[in-house]
Amino acid sequence: MKHSSIISGFAGFAAVLMITGSAWAMGSSDTPSDQQADPYKQAKTLIDDQKYGEAIPILQKLIKDKGAYADALNLLGYSYRKSGDATTALDYYNQALAMEPKHLGANEYLGELYLEMKQPDKAKERLAVLKAACGDCDEYEELEEAIKKQASM
Repeated sequence: MKHSSIISGFAGFAAVLMITGSAWAMGSSDTPSDQQADPYKQAKTLIDDQKYGEAIPILQKLIKDKGAYADALNLLGYSYRKSGDATTALDYYNQALAMEPKHLGANEYLGELYLEMKQPDKAKERLAVLKAACGDCDEYEELEEAIKKQASM
């Protein structure tokens, strides 16, 4: 009887180790849990860190899995613009604005793209949309400043 009790004890101990080991492995990651759960936040963090090329596939997968929405399309456009692909950026900004014509970020960033493309009149059109949508909000003020800066060059 003692032999079977010892074996049962070892079996129970081994089972506990397997369960706690599995639980630890599931919870161990270098990525903070708030970023694991939300690909949009993960992409936004990468963009904030100027890792645009790393954010692009995350945003593309997000859109593929959950469907297109203006915020994700806007960030995708921004990532492409900052990566030097103005044509693709323009497409994504326009998709975002087709869904939400008064999207503040997309209007600001599209205006900035137009400035980069040497099309200040189109940038001013985006500025007018922002003025109507939000008055003197941050996006309006930032685009207005960028337009003034380019005009003074």
